[in-house]
Amino acid sequence: MAKYDQTNSVIGEGSIFEGRFYISGSLRVDGKFEGDIRTDEALVVGETGKVKTNISAREVVLAGTLIGDIDAKDEVRLTETGRMLGDITTPVLNISRGVVLKGTVNIHGGHKKDPRKIVEESYGLMRELDKKGIQ
Repeated sequence: MAKYDQTNSVIGEGSIFEGRFYISGSLRVDGKFEGDIRTDEALVVGETGKVKTNISAREVVLAGTLIGDIDAKDEVRLTETGRMLGDITTPVLNISRGVVLKGTVNIHGGHKKDPRKIVEESYGLMRELDKKGIQ
C-alpha cells in the first residue's frame, strides 16, 4: 500500500465537503464527503470519515463509513472499524475482523479477462482432467 504520510490533500475531522474532488495524489477523508472522488493514488477514509460516493483510486483504505462502490486498481484494505454499503472491484482485498460490509465483491487478481470466464475455464479444465483420471 502507499505511504499514507505522503497524503497531499485532507478533508479534516469536522469538515463537510460536497461536490467533485478529482486529485492527482493521495487523499485522506476524516470528515464528511458527498459527491464524486477520483484519484490516481491512495484514498484513505479515516475512522471518523463518512463518505457517500463511488470511489475510483489506485488503493483504498477504509477505516470509516462508506456508502458507495469502490473500484481500486491495486488493492482495497478494510480495517476493523470499516463500515460499507456498496460493491468492491479490485485485484487484492484485505478484510480485518470487525468489518461490516453489505455488497458484492469482484476480485479479479489482476487478470484482464472476466473472473467468471477464468473460473469457468478452470472448472472445465479440472473436469476434463477428472475424466481422464489425472489429478
